[in-house]
Amino acid sequence: MELKLSFSSDSPLLSVIAAAKIAGISLSFNPTLSSGSPPTLLLAEGLEQGINELLRYLGGNGTILNFYGIDAFESGQIDKWLECASVFASGSEFEGACAYVDEYLRQCTFLVGHNLSIADIAIWSSLAGTGQRWESLRKSKKYQNLVRWFNSIFVEYNDALSEVISTFVGKKGLGKPMASKVKGKEQQDSNPHSKHVNGSANERAMYQGQVIVRFDDTNPAKESNEFVDNILKDIQTLGIKYEKVTYMSDYFPKLMEKAEELICEGKAYVDDTPRDQMQKERMDGIESKCRNNSSEENMKLWEEMIAGSERGLQCCLRGKLDMQDPNKSLRDPVYYRCNPMPHHRIGSKYKIYPTYDFACPFFDAEEGITHALRSSEYHDRNAQYFRIQKDMGARKVLLYEFCRLNMVYTLLSKRKLLWFVQNGKVDGWDDPRFPTVQGIVRRGLKVEALVQFILEQGASKNLNLMEWDKLWTINKKIIFPVCSRHTAVIEERRVLLTLTNGPEDPFVRIIPMHKKYKDAREKATTYTENMDRSC
Repeated sequence: MELKLSFSSDSPLLSVIAAAKIAGISLSFNPTLSSGSPPTLLLAEGLEQGINELLRYLGGNGTILNFYGIDAFESGQIDKWLECASVFASGSEFEGACAYVDEYLRQCTFLVGHNLSIADIAIWSSLAGTGQRWESLRKSKKYQNLVRWFNSIFVEYNDALSEVISTFVGKKGLGKPMASKVKGKEQQDSNPHSKHVNGSANERAMYQGQVIVRFDDTNPAKESNEFVDNILKDIQTLGIKYEKVTYMSDYFPKLMEKAEELICEGKAYVDDTPRDQMQKERMDGIESKCRNNSSEENMKLWEEMIAGSERGLQCCLRGKLDMQDPNKSLRDPVYYRCNPMPHHRIGSKYKIYPTYDFACPFFDAEEGITHALRSSEYHDRNAQYFRIQKDMGARKVLLYEFCRLNMVYTLLSKRKLLWFVQNGKVDGWDDPRFPTVQGIVRRGLKVEALVQFILEQGASKNLNLMEWDKLWTINKKIIFPVCSRHTAVIEERRVLLTLTNGPEDPFVRIIPMHKKYKDAREKATTYTENMDRSC
């Protein structure tokens, strides 16, 4: 059934509309009330008026469990938060309110209880409705708990919340979300594995973008369909929706054209210097003997490389940058190498393959990326990235660095983990002992715990080595309020106990598996003086 919502054009309805979207309640809008009139919801049994009254109605009639609290005590707490939501609209009290909620969220995932409630939606919407004021505060590190909570709700319910913000915040003149395209996701208006993917999904939610899954399959010796399939499974397990999957190998023809243009323009040359000698010359800033060959000579050797001939296998294509630059990544880096090994997607069509450093700047510009998220291990090659784009005549892409996520005593490299799979040390990529998304989910980790853990780390540029305990602590806070309670005895260690004055005749009671979680199943419990009497 669709409910009719009437309101005045100056009435702040962000929380009501967001709550309805999340609760699965369909609303039609009628913005014709006079200025200052309270919003009204037309029901079969009459009218509900006022923002908080509408929120309470939606909280009690939606599809979200315990949206208006699990009991009367929680409902009372939610009512207090609803009254506080309007404080964020007050200019003089805004930061004071942010500080209060930030401190409150230091030990909490949600404002009330262990589930999302209309209290969270009311406060979240009040912050989002302040537009640029909250966005500027959000970028600072002043209220980290508040930002963590705000971002986690946005990611969890990004489809509903993004639609509401883009439609109604803009109409109120508070500005629209920033328009940008980010590597790994694409914005329609203009923008170590789980950390990168979750960060990309969070940016996509914030800026109304699209998630693009990209595979940098430039080295046939180190890529396989197995990697692709399991990475996609991990992304699916995380609940992240992506619009398309792209591969660098799809751009190989265009990359070869660009390489040939650079050769003809004297910005690249073919070098047959042995690898060890080439590395030493780069370290010492010594120019290769091939550096000043003519474009015609370079094109002949380039054709040999394309054919994969014995002569071509001795060569590589290098960019002609600056052999005396203090940044050694600019000392004529390699753009193309010969490799006769078949590619896992395109077979033996090519005998030459671009390096990641050459392909990535072109690929980012070609896909319309405006901000590329790169781990800090590539920091020294940023200058090379920009120089290659300039030589290609490609649009400049901004780089945003973050530090890779490292876990103590844990291998996270897929190529190192592959050894365990190939040698039968584990049952597969979803083995519960494996640090893959599929593996740790099979071990009992909730996806929302992993997302919250990643968001709490943020896009830090500092090297971090995280303990697993923190992740499992977050997981416990999520599952403890809702998991069933069971009792068991290890058969080999059982001891018979006889209760004095216990019931001689056994009887059975049906009791809930969780006293506070009403949706938990029930179990049959036998009461007797000893179990032998009940058997």
